[in-house]
This record gives sequence, C-alpha cells and structure tokens, in this order.
Amino acid sequence: MARQPGFDFFGFGGKLGDENEVREKFWRTAKKAARQIPFMEEVVAAYYCAMDKNTPLRAKGVLLAALGYFVLPVDVIPDFVFGLGFTDDIAVLTAAITAVSAHITPAHRQAAKDAIADKG
Repeated sequence: MARQPGFDFFGFGGKLGDENEVREKFWRTAKKAARQIPFMEEVVAAYYCAMDKNTPLRAKGVLLAALGYFVLPVDVIPDFVFGLGFTDDIAVLTAAITAVSAHITPAHRQAAKDAIADKG
C-alpha cells in the first residue's frame, strides 16, 4: 500500500511531515513561545478550531497558514532573537484569529485551557 503524503509545512528538512509530526512541532513551539505570546490560550484554541472537522474550509485555511508560519523554523524575524523573535508571529496570529474568531467556539477554548494545564 502506498503511503499517502502528509502535511508539507516548508522548512521541515524537505520531508513531508505526518499529522503527528505537525502536532509535535506545534506543541514544542507553543511551549517555547508561551512566555512571549500573551494570548497563547487563544492560539491553542485556534489550533483546535483548525483541527475541527466542523470548521469551514476557508477558516481552516487561514488558521493553518498562520499556525504553519508560527511553527516554521524560518521567519521574517527569527524566533531566537530575544525580545523581538515572536513579534512577527504575534502579528500573523492576531490577524488570523481576528479574521475567523466567529468560528472559534467555547469548546475550542475549553480544549485549549485543558491542554495548556496538561502541558504546562
């Protein structure tokens, strides 16, 4: 049986990442950024919204693009630059979350609270 290609978020060493790899990279980046992004709970809620099968395709696309940018190792401002590293990520995430906020449900927000409590 042929392997179906997974997600290809640019910058993952040229190989396709499966869903588990994308999730792992999201959580790793989220943990690093938690102190620098004041609305991390909303970012995690956006992640759950993007993964929800009931979220409209357009909203998923906007969120996945922003979340993909968030986990990419290459940014306009590299994440390792102290004090400035996540500012471009914050701008992209804020714009995406604002654009699709009507689709982020209380269930997504509760899942985010629970996940942050578990991973914290």
